[in-house]
Amino acid sequence: MDGESLAAAELLEALSRASEILAELRHSFMRSEHFSYFLPSGGARVGTAFILPDGREVRFEVSIAASGDVFHIEGGITAEHETLLELPRRTVKDVHDAVAVLDDYVEEVKAPAGRTLDRLLEEIV
Repeated sequence: MDGESLAAAELLEALSRASEILAELRHSFMRSEHFSYFLPSGGARVGTAFILPDGREVRFEVSIAASGDVFHIEGGITAEHETLLELPRRTVKDVHDAVAVLDDYVEEVKAPAGRTLDRLLEEIV
């Protein structure tokens, strides 16, 4: 494989890993649905959406997009239109750096998931 093919394979592996980690998020009192889709800007977004008992959707997600010779990585947690966690958009040139940032962002989004969902549930009752 040439260098570009190896880079593409590394990105695909990182997205698959991110998707799998976020798909494992669970809460015993809420329905969840895993999502994964391509972005028109040459990227992808993966995550899990939970539906609170009051009908609000809570999303745990990360995304990566290529633009020219750089990669943009984002992540966060939202409840409907309220941002609960917004990780700063990171722009990097190297594919290995992009994968490292994506992996870090997955962990930062995953870490507070249980606490966040419990807090939102407590606010309802």
